[in-house]
Amino acid sequence: MTKTAHDFAKASAKALGDRQSRAILHKAIGHIRVLRQRSVNAMPDFAERQARAVAVRDKTLAKLPELLEKLEASVTAAGGRVHYAETAETAAKLVAGILAERGVRLVVKGKSMVSEEMGLNEVLEAAGIEAVETDLGEYIIQLAGQRPSHILAPALHVSKEQVSDLFARKFGRTSTDIPEMTRIARDSLRQKFLAADAGITGCNIAIAETGTVTVLENEGNIRLSGSCPPIHIALMTLEKVVETLADAAVVLDILPPAATGQTLPVHLSFFTGARREGERDGPREMHLVILDNGRSDILADPKLRSILRCIRCGACLNVCPVYQSVGGHAYGTVYPGPMGSVISPLLKDNPGDPRQPFACTHCAACSEACPAGIDHPALLQELRRRVSETETDLPVAAFNLLARHPLLFGGAAAVGRLFDPKLREVAAVAPDAPVGRFLRCREFPGLARPFSRRFKALARRLKRLQGGRA
Repeated sequence: MTKTAHDFAKASAKALGDRQSRAILHKAIGHIRVLRQRSVNAMPDFAERQARAVAVRDKTLAKLPELLEKLEASVTAAGGRVHYAETAETAAKLVAGILAERGVRLVVKGKSMVSEEMGLNEVLEAAGIEAVETDLGEYIIQLAGQRPSHILAPALHVSKEQVSDLFARKFGRTSTDIPEMTRIARDSLRQKFLAADAGITGCNIAIAETGTVTVLENEGNIRLSGSCPPIHIALMTLEKVVETLADAAVVLDILPPAATGQTLPVHLSFFTGARREGERDGPREMHLVILDNGRSDILADPKLRSILRCIRCGACLNVCPVYQSVGGHAYGTVYPGPMGSVISPLLKDNPGDPRQPFACTHCAACSEACPAGIDHPALLQELRRRVSETETDLPVAAFNLLARHPLLFGGAAAVGRLFDPKLREVAAVAPDAPVGRFLRCREFPGLARPFSRRFKALARRLKRLQGGRA
């Protein structure tokens, strides 16, 4: 696992103190959960659909290298170009290079978590290229200078009143009427679509047999980003491929219901290569960038590879008590919640806090909600075990030693009862050790006299209470 400076525990403590953001998040998540449950209830065969999707995802992972080669051949045959990137940094520089070589100055972007993983906007800005997010939620947080807090609904933590204030500052127009607020954003974005030199989108599913990039959305901005500008660049991580159009249909059977509670999204786009001779619209160039960033290692790990089944529906986030309490920004990485706590520490670039797997109550609500059949608690338990094996924290090592030797443990506990029964001095000396972290927000009742020493006295007392019958 790659280490990072982000401290999930400190960020969570700060997030827990933000009552306004927590209230907004609670309301929004509750609405999404109602929509999802209504959609699933309307599908009596949802369990069968789920089983078919799991089978497709497992088939994909079993033959992933072969499918990627097939995808590359199909995209090339359709007039596109495929680029592989081992790390997020490499991918971002690759995209910036493609755009710079063609003199691109303005890019419109559809929503893409891979783009966030790459830190693409910052790299493009450094290259003198303006990148404009066109998904309404992404556009709001870009204007606000923030990052997404949810993989599907990036502005989930923002109220309409806060958006109204933001628009007033940026555009000089304001309203709390949602259709009018959408109109304000649309008036600004339409000009960007028409002026853009290139469009960048994500990819929900890539179909190997046809070289088709499939994208789901509800606003139409991705379709405009992929078809209006003369250059289209699609970004995907390597596990997003499926073998056939029929396999894609199986995944589409469960993705919209699990994500947004819809049978199908408003817009379902299939991009296959560049504009062909005789066609009147579409991009003149099409590029597909496939990012690894540690996923090949995950694929080779039999205990963790099932996380690559993830279809990014966000269902696990919406039921997670930790995510619902602290929100997405506390995680300090692109992917929050249960799926993020598994995959983020395994990424080569932008991995988040390696101790993030410990932020789990093991309630298993995530695995129950996951349409791809991922057992997140089991994966998080495995990651915890690996972190513990490499733990170099001296207080933890000392506790491990004491726990294996009862006499030493008893002696240390006796010293603790005498000089620091509530462990306040220990927590002050080692605030980032397990004891220190545990006591940040808790009052320890104190070390009690061992039960083994109280047992005989308790037995005598019980005997007296029972009148000597025991």
